[in-house]
Amino acid sequence: MACNKLLLLLIPLLFIHVAANFNQDFQITWGDGRAKILNNANLLTLSLDKASGSGFQSKNEYLFGKIDMQLKLVPGNSAGTVTAYYLSSKGGAWDEIDFEFLGNLSGDPYIVHTNVFSQGKGNREQQFHLWFDPTADFHMYSILWNPQRIVFSVDGTPIREFKNLERIGVPFPKNQAMRIYSSLWNADDWATRGGLIKTDWSKAPFSASYRNFNANNACIWSSGKSSCKSSSPPSAASWLSQELDSTGLQRMRWVQKNYMIYNYCTDKKRFPQGLPVECTHS
Repeated sequence: MACNKLLLLLIPLLFIHVAANFNQDFQITWGDGRAKILNNANLLTLSLDKASGSGFQSKNEYLFGKIDMQLKLVPGNSAGTVTAYYLSSKGGAWDEIDFEFLGNLSGDPYIVHTNVFSQGKGNREQQFHLWFDPTADFHMYSILWNPQRIVFSVDGTPIREFKNLERIGVPFPKNQAMRIYSSLWNADDWATRGGLIKTDWSKAPFSASYRNFNANNACIWSSGKSSCKSSSPPSAASWLSQELDSTGLQRMRWVQKNYMIYNYCTDKKRFPQGLPVECTHS
């Protein structure tokens, strides 16, 4: 009987959220028909033309989780376009965890732009190229968000870690529930080479695709309560205390050495009065 009772306690943690399909998990929020849910709700596509882009958001809010989504980005000449995929809360002192994919001319690499906002403060950009063509097939983009750290990963390879450094006065996203948002939009005033390359509307409509959303390991926040049971054994939700092991750290350093193209923590011209305090506490 005791074993059965323990199993019942663990079930909400082990099966916090089973992603069935895009109709169940998301709602299209803008685009006037340019966003479509297809293939028995297993595929979502966003499109952009000169009149408008499109976007969607999750029906649930989350307070910590491991969020996975496979994306296939705009192919060909995608200059001027931005595909955004991020977590965000509301309000003037919002929290946000960003993936943004900045399009480019045919043959030039995409730029993966990452940022973390806490209490309305961002300016923590790191940018990367990828070691594959993100338009040729679907690839998994993941955010691990727990009380100790945020880890951005691509196909299971960590590319960035943002640690909780509240002990030295750096705010960390941990008190505001966030929804998942994604959009495809025109940003040719800044997205490609600082706005020098404009969107070629003769190539429109531009399209990005999404599949295999997974938030099985995430805490849904609803009516002021979390779906995660704080009293359950920690092994039942190891992602809540997960950190990068030596292999993960080695892989992240490889990415940052070979594919990172911008790091706010090394931009002394931008911060002439001194780099942000978190940059000196890795």
